[in-house]
Amino acid sequence: MLTINNLAIRYGSVTAVQDFSLELADGEIITLVGPTGCGKSSVLRAVAGFEPLASGQLSLGQEVITASRNLPPERRDIGLMFQDFALFPHMTVAENVGFRVQDHERVQHWIDMLGLTDLASKKPATLSGGQKQRVALARALAHAPRLVLLDEPLSNLDAALKSSLRWRIRDALKSAGVPAIWVTHDQAEALAVGDRVGVMQRGHLEQLAKAESCYRRPETRFVATFLGEGVLIPGRLAGDMVHTSVGRGRYTDVQDSLSDGDEVDVLVRPHDISLQQAHTGGARVVEQRYEGETRLYCIRFDDDEMLINVRVAHEQALSVGERVTTGIDAHHALPVFPRQSQLDS
Repeated sequence: MLTINNLAIRYGSVTAVQDFSLELADGEIITLVGPTGCGKSSVLRAVAGFEPLASGQLSLGQEVITASRNLPPERRDIGLMFQDFALFPHMTVAENVGFRVQDHERVQHWIDMLGLTDLASKKPATLSGGQKQRVALARALAHAPRLVLLDEPLSNLDAALKSSLRWRIRDALKSAGVPAIWVTHDQAEALAVGDRVGVMQRGHLEQLAKAESCYRRPETRFVATFLGEGVLIPGRLAGDMVHTSVGRGRYTDVQDSLSDGDEVDVLVRPHDISLQQAHTGGARVVEQRYEGETRLYCIRFDDDEMLINVRVAHEQALSVGERVTTGIDAHHALPVFPRQSQLDS
């Protein structure tokens, strides 16, 4: 449906995106996530036709777009959704959805499908943020686009509304069978919505895979520490186990380049670690946070002054200053990378 090969985007002398490639299948939703300024919105703007290609190629259906062969945005047949909704304030909901659409049955279908029937005669100024976003989606889908691009579509909404609306938008896209690229800075949104997730940093696509693969088997150190609350701690391989000051557990060699006895950096997350009060323990609680269903403790180890966060059930109450022991309590293999100091030397 859409193929991007070695895309580069430049703003003057600044390269915003470099060597970016992906293939979007029919009906697939890909989410792009990364820190501010990583280039994810620039990719969307280039696909939409709002930014010229410095190099590389876009294949959109039978159309091939390069730096020297452009296709205007209005001829790309792409639906767009932005964080500011971009509705016409003087038009009703029905008029916004049906703007420049000849098939009135299709307009009505999406008004009904997205629960906008009772709002059809309302103006955007009278609508809530969630309602406006549904109108924007209905308008995009009423044009029967070949694909939809969504740039931070839920960033202006409150957390409770985001959770429900993300599923409504995903269901509508799947019902229409329209592929989409969805840009977001919200990691939970990216992992939940995308059939595949693309993680970007400094204009590069670090990893593109199913959500679980990105989270459980990150291909780079950046992906490992960016997604979720992971931290890399030192360890050593011994047989099929990795030994750390936190405890020992099974491991998976992300880069398939390690051997028994190698020093490594191990990705652990707060829920991978168990915690027990012990007067002779080699660590102590230095900070605690009550989260409702869980508690988050910051633990400092005596030997190397290493700090690590541990998340446990809310019933396990500990006080700042209490001594504790830790263990690896993960029910999955922990990703490991060659020790950073070895890579730098």
